[in-house]
Amino acid sequence: MKRIKEIFITGSLLVAFSVFGQDTIQISKSEIVQKMTDQNLQLKIANKSVESARSDYRQSNSLFLPNISASHTAISTTNPLMAFGSKLNQEILTASDFNPALLNDPSQTQNYATKIEVLQPILNADGLYERKAAKAKIEAFQLQTERTKEYLELEVNKAFMQLQLAYKAVQVFEKADATAKSNLKLVENYFKQGMLQKTDLLAVQVRVNEIVNQLQYAKSNVRNASDYLAFLLNEDTKGGIYKPTEVLENEISITSMSSGFTANRKDILAMEKSSEAYKQMMQSGKMAFLPRLNAFGAYELYDTEIFQFGASGYTVGAQLSWNLFDGYKSIGKLEKSKAEFQKSEAETEQYKKQSQLELNKASRQLTDAENKVSLTKLAFEQTQESYRIRQNRFTQGLEKTTDLLTDETQLAQKELEFLQSVFEYNFTKQYIQFLTK
Repeated sequence: MKRIKEIFITGSLLVAFSVFGQDTIQISKSEIVQKMTDQNLQLKIANKSVESARSDYRQSNSLFLPNISASHTAISTTNPLMAFGSKLNQEILTASDFNPALLNDPSQTQNYATKIEVLQPILNADGLYERKAAKAKIEAFQLQTERTKEYLELEVNKAFMQLQLAYKAVQVFEKADATAKSNLKLVENYFKQGMLQKTDLLAVQVRVNEIVNQLQYAKSNVRNASDYLAFLLNEDTKGGIYKPTEVLENEISITSMSSGFTANRKDILAMEKSSEAYKQMMQSGKMAFLPRLNAFGAYELYDTEIFQFGASGYTVGAQLSWNLFDGYKSIGKLEKSKAEFQKSEAETEQYKKQSQLELNKASRQLTDAENKVSLTKLAFEQTQESYRIRQNRFTQGLEKTTDLLTDETQLAQKELEFLQSVFEYNFTKQYIQFLTK
């Protein structure tokens, strides 16, 4: 039985230490924000959304700039009208071409036409509002991208603190492991001397095995925290693990926090800009019922041979068009844009109230976390003193093995609870700063 336990302990230790057998990558708190800004995939996606919106806005330049096109057409025809018109355009019409027989049954005629067309918008009121909507959309995406960056800064800082906490937990269990093994040696000596029962020895051996398992679990948490940080930074650690250059803080700094979020918060402004875009689209739908005014012009060159320019002519003019009825398409579009605008306004209002609710909750959590830090710190200090006294009395043969093991277990547990409460307080404070930023 003893041999089996030794093998189990040795095997567990090998597995545990294999977690840290990989290369460690030193990383500081100042590095992670810069790496996130340069490499994070979510931020890259947000930036591409801005670029897409900016491209949509660039398309609206067509409201002011001319549309210019060029074409070269080749035809061969015996159609009377087209044959006569082609010769007329080519300026090669003769008196013989007016012969009724030739007019009614012309020979095959070839025509090569080069045409340059220009369309210049003059007044398109609906398009102007669509351009305003596109502009507001750009601003909304820009603000949302900035807010995404702020959120990711919070998230990487949280991931960094989680990594620090994971390493600290490893230290706690390594210390507990050393203490437990030291107690095991003491108990083994007492057992050999007949001062303790076999059950006492077995209880201590079980405790050693438990700590080995807890240590392995803590080291797995280090790997998990490192992998998540690598994900946020969009880095391939190639099997290595991050190791913070700074240790986890075990003290808190009490500061007064704001109880209300600012109206200038970038996600709020982004939603308001989005509502503005919907409002401009609604106005565009109203303007679609007004007439449009466009100028146009064309310059044409004709010949009987390809890419030759024997004759030319031009056409210029202006067009005033008014869509009188399109099967309720414009009306339906207007109703939809109005509904979307009203929906966006309601969503913005709901989001503001939800944000205030979230801030109120976080403020209460900060107060609770502060109290928890005080209580867990006191409990940890008391457990430390209790274990010290209990261990001294145990070496003198004045305490039971079970009582020593109980205090030993509580010591590691209380230290981790204290560190966890410090982490919760510091993160909650950062979260409130994020909500009020």
